[in-house]
Amino acid sequence: MNNPKNRVGAANIAAQLRRDINKGILLKNDRLPSERRLSESFGVARGTVREALIKLMDEKYVEIRAGSGTFVTHDPADVVAAPVESANPLELIDARFALEPHICRLAVLHGRRTDFDRLEKCCEQMEAPNIGTRLFSETDTEFHKILAESTGNTLLAWIINQINSVRGQKEWTKMRNLTLNEQIIEKYNQQHRNILNALRGREPEPAANLMKDHLETARLSLTRAAET
Repeated sequence: MNNPKNRVGAANIAAQLRRDINKGILLKNDRLPSERRLSESFGVARGTVREALIKLMDEKYVEIRAGSGTFVTHDPADVVAAPVESANPLELIDARFALEPHICRLAVLHGRRTDFDRLEKCCEQMEAPNIGTRLFSETDTEFHKILAESTGNTLLAWIINQINSVRGQKEWTKMRNLTLNEQIIEKYNQQHRNILNALRGREPEPAANLMKDHLETARLSLTRAAET
């Protein structure tokens, strides 16, 4: 049986490795140093290191592969923050309303032609005849993701990804089926196209105002659906 000192040591080692993974110092699929090297680095017995690794494995941070070593399986970018995960669609639209108009301004300042070309491809796909609601929704998500990425601000891009990550949940699927029809898709397409034209024209305030109009349309659509 491990003595109390080993249990404390294992917890400390696990905490350090967990921090390194969460900070991106250790990335998903990285191989950790061997138990021997870790024991030398931390100045503890190999059994203590093994206990720490088993703890991280139980927490889904690492995977221990017999004969191969220990590999990182956790990616902080895959984790949806609890407040986002539990938010309803209207709350998420309001959060986007606070962020995305300014994202448009930053995209005008920092966006590259290649970013706008990627947005163009999204527009073309969404404008395709007889596009299904699921494909439209997925491409719409990609449009807003690329828009955030074009700012060059990794924090804003991460926040938008967190918001978009819940679109596959049951409540969002229900809302998508209630709100998306041929008329609203046509309106969204025109709004996306207008936003892109303002970005290409390097017009920050028109782009921001067009995004406000777009999100207000989405919010009104969701509000009506929630009342049915």
